[in-house]
Amino acid sequence: MAMYFLQQEIGSILRTSSVYITAPWGNDNQPKYLNQALIINTPHTPLQLLKKLQKIEKKLGRTNKNQYTSRTIDIDILFYDNLIFKSKNLEIPHPRLHLRNFTLRPLLELEKSYSHPKLKKSIEELAKDSADTLKVSIFAGSEVALFK
Repeated sequence: MAMYFLQQEIGSILRTSSVYITAPWGNDNQPKYLNQALIINTPHTPLQLLKKLQKIEKKLGRTNKNQYTSRTIDIDILFYDNLIFKSKNLEIPHPRLHLRNFTLRPLLELEKSYSHPKLKKSIEELAKDSADTLKVSIFAGSEVALFK
């Protein structure tokens, strides 16, 4: 359902990573998460994009905005071309993406040589340097391929 709304309201989905199942970050007392990265071509500015993504989250039942708590959906803007952007409600690149395997693993699949505009390291280098020890697995229904 999320992909449908993204296509309808955000822009063309150019590429998608596999879906990954991951342990929760920051609060162990919640269910595992499913994560995926997408490359989308959008005509919207970063702030317009954020507003539209928040509307999609709300349509899909998200009510909780608290950090590190279980939620029905959470759509983040990790990168926007090579833009470095900071406002009250949005920071691009996402300020913690390089610390989390659940963002790095899907990004590796899509663009391992992409260079983080602020950190000046490729996704592959960021993943190699990651201190995150939480397990990230490709989600395949009842079959799961583990790696770290």
